[in-house]
Amino acid sequence: MGKRKRPDSKVPALSMTEQEKIVYNLIQSKQDLGIWSRDMKRETSLPNNVVDKSLKSLCSKGLIKEVVTVWSKSRKHFLASEFEPSSEITGGKWYDQGTLDTEFINFLKDQCLKHIRNMKIATVDMVANAVRRSRVLKNDCSSQEIGEIVRALILDNDVIEMRSNGLGEFASVPTGRMCYKCRRSPDATKEPRVGAMASIPCGVCPQIANCAPGGVISPTTCEYYSMWLDF
Repeated sequence: MGKRKRPDSKVPALSMTEQEKIVYNLIQSKQDLGIWSRDMKRETSLPNNVVDKSLKSLCSKGLIKEVVTVWSKSRKHFLASEFEPSSEITGGKWYDQGTLDTEFINFLKDQCLKHIRNMKIATVDMVANAVRRSRVLKNDCSSQEIGEIVRALILDNDVIEMRSNGLGEFASVPTGRMCYKCRRSPDATKEPRVGAMASIPCGVCPQIANCAPGGVISPTTCEYYSMWLDF
């Protein structure tokens, strides 16, 4: 859940019409997930023009803000001002203003692959620590985020996942821990990725593990997947 600021005690004192209060209370109740304007119109049962007018007024008063989501940059999605948007709707580190940052993702993939190759066998934490020590990133990635990149490498067929038995090449990894090794030789990694997953947006999207029909992130609401299908 996104970081939440302390609610402004002055909010109730600001003048709002009854319609604005209804709209504001609904938006605030959604916390860091916010709500799409179309859903707002359905849930409040207010006329479209009333909702639009209320949204404009609430934005001008600084009580709500419009945010860009991973679902569609054209959707008008609103959050109460005291909340920061959840990574579920912004895509977190992998998206920039609703656009999948494929350049950064591919750079991080190459960095993780290099460290896994150098260590021969590595856990996600080992890879994350190696990336941090290299200081190639302006902002650190968490172990969870590095884990998402490693899972994307598995889908690219660049990395193999296995469980350590603590023997031989696994001696550096505690028994029972999941670890990873490169599937390809260093020379082979210089060739362009041509796997099935690499040819579609899903192949570079670390959020694929959270993508499911009917979920917050879904193939049916992903504009990048829709654009690929149209192409």
